[in-house]
Amino acid sequence: MQGTMSQAMQQCIQNCKDCHAVCEQTIAYCLQAGGRHVEVSHMQSLLDCSQSCQVCLDFMLRNSPLSKSVCGVCADACLRCAETCERISNDTQMQTCAQICRQCASSCQQMAR
Repeated sequence: MQGTMSQAMQQCIQNCKDCHAVCEQTIAYCLQAGGRHVEVSHMQSLLDCSQSCQVCLDFMLRNSPLSKSVCGVCADACLRCAETCERISNDTQMQTCAQICRQCASSCQQMAR
């Protein structure tokens, strides 16, 4: 199946995998850190991003006709997550998460077109 996928879709699949993983790691990190790291809106954005990346990945892997719609939602979730991560400055984990979320959002936006 991998051979029939466009380069853009293959990249988006990889970005979704990476973003899902970093969000899950960041959730665990935030729970340990406490304080600003566990604010409700921040935790919601991390959870939404992680789950939407997994769903988006699944839809693309099975070449669902709904992939474009799901990719659009995933891009929105990734951008929101990046924004909440960037609000916690001077934290390497948050900056890494934001960077990967923005990268994933960009490839999901391409797939949503």
